[in-house]
Parts: sequence; C-alpha cells; structure tokens
Amino acid sequence: MTFRIADTFSDALTKLSGQEQRAAKTAAFDAQMNPDNPGLQMHRVDRAKDPHFWTARVNRDVRLVLHKKDGATLLAWVGHHDDAYRWAERRRIDVHPRTGAAQIVEIRETVEDVIIQRYVEEAVKKPRLFADEDDDTLLSWGVPEDWIETVRDATEDTVLDIASHLPAEAGEALLQAATGERPAPAPHAEDPYEHPDAVRRFRLTTTEADLAAALEAPWERWAVWLHPAQKEFVDRDFNGPARVIGSAGTGKTVVALHRAARLAREDAEARILLTTFNRRLADGLSAKLPMLLPDTAVRDRVTTRALGELAHDFYVEAFGPVEEAASDDVAKALADAAAAAEVSVDPGFLQDEWRLVVDAWAVADRDAYRDLPRLGRLTRMAASRRDALWDVFSDARAALEGQGKRTRAQMLHALAVHYRAGARRPFTHAVVDEAQDISVPELHFLSAIAGDLPNGLFFAGDIGQRIFRAPFPWKAAGVDVRGRSRSLKVNYRTSQQIRIQSDRLLPPSLTEADGNEDRRTGVVSLFDGPAPEIAEFPDADAEIKAVAGWLAGLAHEGFTEREVALLVRSEDELPRAKAVRDTFRSLSGLNEGPEVRVMHDAKGSEYRAVAVMACDEDVIPKEDRLLEARDEAMIEEIMATERHLLYVATTRARERLWVSGAGRVSEFLEDLV
Repeated sequence: MTFRIADTFSDALTKLSGQEQRAAKTAAFDAQMNPDNPGLQMHRVDRAKDPHFWTARVNRDVRLVLHKKDGATLLAWVGHHDDAYRWAERRRIDVHPRTGAAQIVEIRETVEDVIIQRYVEEAVKKPRLFADEDDDTLLSWGVPEDWIETVRDATEDTVLDIASHLPAEAGEALLQAATGERPAPAPHAEDPYEHPDAVRRFRLTTTEADLAAALEAPWERWAVWLHPAQKEFVDRDFNGPARVIGSAGTGKTVVALHRAARLAREDAEARILLTTFNRRLADGLSAKLPMLLPDTAVRDRVTTRALGELAHDFYVEAFGPVEEAASDDVAKALADAAAAAEVSVDPGFLQDEWRLVVDAWAVADRDAYRDLPRLGRLTRMAASRRDALWDVFSDARAALEGQGKRTRAQMLHALAVHYRAGARRPFTHAVVDEAQDISVPELHFLSAIAGDLPNGLFFAGDIGQRIFRAPFPWKAAGVDVRGRSRSLKVNYRTSQQIRIQSDRLLPPSLTEADGNEDRRTGVVSLFDGPAPEIAEFPDADAEIKAVAGWLAGLAHEGFTEREVALLVRSEDELPRAKAVRDTFRSLSGLNEGPEVRVMHDAKGSEYRAVAVMACDEDVIPKEDRLLEARDEAMIEEIMATERHLLYVATTRARERLWVSGAGRVSEFLEDLV
C-alpha cells in the first residue's frame, strides 16, 4: 500500500487550532500504520462524484478526507465534519488526459450555481483573455477538459477566481499567461504521481518518520517548492551575469536555491557559492538547502556563507592575519586627519564620502578622486573641494594601515585584484540572494571570481526592498546584466489583498542607478484573503490594547506563535511591542506570544500573520535620519528607503496584516488605505 499526503491537506491542517492539529496528526499516523483501526470510523462519502473518497474520524467534529483506490491512499484534506464532506463532494482525483499528471479537480458543476453565471456575464463586458487559445494549448497547461470553456471565457476581472478553482498547476499557468508570459507546455508522464506537477502536490510517505516529517513541515514547504513560472530561470543557461527580479513573495529566493542545487547536481567539479549580504539570511539559505540536495556529497559542492565573513576568511588565507576596521575606527581616523589638515567638514558627510565613494570604489590617488564620477552620491562637489578632502582620506587610510587594520571594502577589493592576477579562484559559480542590498566592493569581488565563467553569476533581488545599501550602477562595478534580467510576476506567498495594498507604498516603476527600469505592474497573487486592517489610535495605550486583541483573535482561530510576528521600526519601539505581547498573554491565557522583531531583521522571513505597529509620524520615516540629511536629494533617498522598509514589513504577511500607529501617524499609512 502506498500512502501520500496532498498539499491541500497541509494547507487545511494549518487552519485548525493547535489541539485539533495534534489530533489530526495522530489520526493520520493511524491511517497510515493501521488503516483498519476501528477508531478511525471510516465512512464512504456517498454523495461524492468520485466514489473513492472516504472520511476518517479525528475527534467529535473534525474529519480526515482520504482517497482510497487500488491499494493507494491519499490524505487529501482535513476539517470540521460538514466542511470535510462538502470538500469531498465537490472534487475528484483524476489523471490529466494530456499531461498524465495526477490532479485534484474541483468538479465544475458543483460551483456553477455560485460562480459560473457571473463568469459568463462578466465575459460579455470585458475582453476574454484566452478566447484565441485552442483546446490543445489549454490542455497542455494542465486545464481539465470540463473547465476549458470556462477558462476561455476568463476576463481580467474573473481570471483570479477561475484560477483558484483549478488544479494548482493549471491556475498558475493561467496567471502566468495573464501577466504576459507564455506557459511552457507540461511534459507527459507515464506515472501520474511522478509527473513534475504531481511531485510538487503529493508527497509519498513510506515510513512513520516520512509521515512525521511531512506533517511537521506544511509551512516550510513554501520555502523550497519550485513553480512552473520560476523554472525557466533555474534551467536556463546564460552567457554572462544574469538576474531575476520580482516584488515580495514572487519566489526569488526559491529560484536562487534551485539554481544553486541545479548547478551542483550537473557538475561534480563545480564549486558553488550561495550567498547574501548578512549571516542571518545566509543561515536561512543553508537550512533550506538540504531539502533540495539530500545527498551530502552533492550538497558539499555548495558553500553557503555571508559575503563579508567569507571575504575576511579568504583575505587572511591570501594575505595573512588582519584586524577589520570598525566604523568607529574609521570615524576616528577621519576626524583626526581632518583636524590635522585643518579642513572644516561635517563629520557625517566625511564618513559618507569615505564609505560611498573613496572606500567603496577603491580610489587610489588624488587624480582618481578628482576625476571619478561620484557614483552613489547625490550631491555635486567642486574639484577644489575634492583636492582639499583628498589629504584627509589619504591620511586616514594610512593611519588605519599603520594600526594593521583594513576595512571590509579594502579586503574585498584586494581579493578581486588577487584573483584577477591569476590566483586560483575559489568558486566556479556564485548565486546571490537579496542582491538589491549588495555593496560595490562585494560586486567587484564576485565579478573577479566568476563574472567571466559560463553561468558564473546569478542574482535574485527586488529594488523595492533595498533597505541597507545606497544605489549605484552595477555596470560600473564590472557586472552588466542588461539583456539577461527577467521579472517574476506571480506571487505565491502573499494574498491578493495584502499585495495590492502593500504595492501602494511604491511607485509602479522603479529605476536603478544605471537606468534599468523595474516595472512592478502586472503582478498577481494566487489566493485571496481578508483585507489588511489599517488603524490609527489616539495614544500608545489604546494601540497596545487593540493590537493585543487582534492577536488574541488570531490565537482563537488557531494561529500558532511561530506563525505570527509583531514588527516595529527600531529598537526604540520595542517596549511598545513587548507591552502588546504581555497584554496578549493576559487576554489569551497563553504563556508564549508572537515573535517581536525590528523591521530590518524581518528581511527574508515570512509569517501567516503580521502586525506592524508604532507607525507614528516621527517613527517611520525615522525623524533622526531626516534631521541628518544635508540636502534635498538626501531627504528623497531617505524617504525612499523608509518606504521600502515599510514595504518589507507589510509583505512578510501571508494571510493577515495589521498596520497601526498612535497620535499623529506616519504619512505612509495614507498610501495603504
């Protein structure tokens, strides 16, 4: 007997309370280990169109839905008694006639009274998106035969609803086509459950340990599943540096992971760097990689490290021990050099000029500094002023070198020169996640180790989530992705409602420093959900009580602590967030509470529900940052970065989102409404 778990079961399991989930898992074990256990109280679903659907008792009110045929059992769904029977009555398990993939198909007639008439009425008013597609094309996308005419009538207003009723791979293909990309025809498979689409939807469990792993990780599966709209970017070969971009939730990290895994599987001699800009995000990539590369020998071909830490180790290996100059060391060296040269200059400006121009671009001498375009800077500077400042930078650099210290940028540039001079390069490929926040020296380093190799460099990122680095033109740093940059347009993580309102924080098009444009229109989400709740309160106490009440409501619905996050702008707002958690514990009677994080630290994370609070007028945008701005151009850059930061925070939510402030609230909240 074979026993499989469908993704529909995993999704339904997360909707139950914690106690119900535990009982459902126990029943699932019983169904696999002893399907004849009388405690399961198996009943055939008599009104189901598919005669192989059965229910099994979990407790007084909850039922498993199983599909049993020819010695194979599929754990298909779980929910409350009446809901479970309705779910089974409206579905069938089929093998698609064209692709050969096993599918869970919603029976068209069971939803006709509810939706089909509306589809037909709206099709009269709006152009039909797929009117010119023949049956063979729609079948090649995985559309069931009885849904072809409904799909052909889809308009821009109805395509999302229709897609939600189709098997997942067919729905994804429709949304891909609706956003202007041509879906690749699905391959045919002899074994319905070995088809690539079915492998993503149904998990075979042969032992109790397999079942335990599947039941414990319904949420984590979103982190590594590759969808058809993403596969092109994994499999395609590029003759130069390439990049995939997309808004939050479109699966850029999934593409990066699968790209690294594909390169590792293809070449036993490959040495792949899977990297990003900080340790926490790199650790997240490392934790996911075993799910794609279970074979240790293959996985060992991939090194997963943060770029800065990796560069420090390589520098020591190539040049000997070194002490990294901290920001305070640099600030002191610059201040001392300015005082000695009797140059009057704002310390903040001096440090920014060092960090963004002199150190970032490895400016070697006075002439180079005088002639260099001030890439990454938004203000002009006369040549005479540059001459006056060069002595300060030169003396500060010499002082640091005299102390045996090097900045991280100096290490990265030294390594780039080292590898370009002929030293053995440590990697044959580099795959970079969250590439929008990569620095100039890091890009120089990557270009030196793999920029000229086949499939050498691959980047995944989103300009709209740039929150740590100033913008700069990549081509000037030796990496040109023009003609090899692609956009993802289907959002798999965030509900349509959360995505639409979060997108209001950003313009419909973002332009990079080198002129490349990221058009953010045409993105669609795969599922609907409740509208985000945006609220203003007269004071912090009122906000604390309201947020705690919202969280208590989620707990009552079955949301667990690890599925919920409470985000604030900075450490200054953490006491308010912790007060919410304390109040939540009092209201709910639970000992734990949601995870509390500052927005920057939430980058790369995702939750079923997120509360973004303390969005006050002087909090986001951060008043201290605005006061430090020295000109209008810098104010514009700060405002853009703060918008990006709030966008990052709101798009961590999958199903539920709360955003609030107290007193005079942030101007950004007006954009969300």
